[in-house]
Amino acid sequence: MSQRETIPRWRPSPLLAASAAVHLGAAAALITRPRAWPWTLAALLANHVVLAAAGLWPRSQLLGANWTRLPERGGPGVAITIDDGPDPDITPQALALLEGYGACATFFCIGERVLRYPDLAQEIVRRGHVIENHSQRHRHNFSLLGPSGMNSEVSQAQESIFRVTGSSPQFFRAPAGLRNPFLDPVLARLKLHLASWTRRGFDTVSADADAVFHRLANALQAGDILLLHDGNAARTRRGQAVILEVLPRLLDALTARGLKSVTLRSALP
Repeated sequence: MSQRETIPRWRPSPLLAASAAVHLGAAAALITRPRAWPWTLAALLANHVVLAAAGLWPRSQLLGANWTRLPERGGPGVAITIDDGPDPDITPQALALLEGYGACATFFCIGERVLRYPDLAQEIVRRGHVIENHSQRHRHNFSLLGPSGMNSEVSQAQESIFRVTGSSPQFFRAPAGLRNPFLDPVLARLKLHLASWTRRGFDTVSADADAVFHRLANALQAGDILLLHDGNAARTRRGQAVILEVLPRLLDALTARGLKSVTLRSALP
């Protein structure tokens, strides 16, 4: 069985199955007990609040499977994931740092940016890293899209990345990690695993490289999935992208603890 065949046919999560039951029950109640409509409406509203909260929690498993850590196999691997690129200024410097440590990383790239900077995307792959799917346009309203909109964003990015690199992504990360119940069936059809993170550095909003590093390195252990950004990166007071100050320190911390930077794809069965 190939790696891309390891995702089973989509089935609704327990929360989604329960949500469907609530909606069916509400429809029946409106027919059989129309005077109870305020209670029926309250039940539906409560259900939608729970669904929205699940989508706004990036590490949630309530809407479907979601990689927040690498599978437990006893190895020393830690996955450094880098989002929102490629960026023509920052990505080459990040690649040079990674190469200096002999480290591999997973780049969650935006489809439009891959098409805009094809040579840079190919260089990421040439250096032994992996590009995964971070949507075609990184829309800020991604979590509000319906099935058609989500399918378009994810499938277009699949096509863009394959066209440039010759390799189809096997993981998807939603913009800002936010999603809704329509995403999981799309990912299952495209045979994509959803991935979030164990810890994030908030390096798009924080210019404090020390704070970003400590968020990522605190209690660092095998199996962690760490999130940094080469695109939309905050800048330190010296004008340096935060990732470029944090990455060497993070790789030193991995080495000191006997850990190894691996790609998400290498952890697939």
